[in-house]
Amino acid sequence: MSNLIEIQSQIEELQKQAAEIRSREFDKTVREILVMMGAFGITVKDLNSGKTRGGKTKAKKLRPGGATKKKAATVLVAKYRGPAGETWSGRGLTPRWLAALIAEGKAKEEFAVKS
Repeated sequence: MSNLIEIQSQIEELQKQAAEIRSREFDKTVREILVMMGAFGITVKDLNSGKTRGGKTKAKKLRPGGATKKKAATVLVAKYRGPAGETWSGRGLTPRWLAALIAEGKAKEEFAVKS
């Protein structure tokens, strides 16, 4: 059985190998992308514009870290109202207040907002 020092040494060696492989694959991938960009006449400006040559919008632009731009939240009409004034639109997970009332044996329809 290996001891802690041997395992830490192995981890360090594997991390060095992983960094070398990542570096080699990164350079190769960049070269492949540049070749494809040249073949299709794609520029960095094309990549940043968010539009295709036909004028249609491509995939959403990504923010740093890969997050997409969020749309403004739409306020939904409440379909259920709890005894303390809590509301729920009926979308998504059942809220805790309603789940607790259902667990007590009450029906969800008892809390439906009348039109």
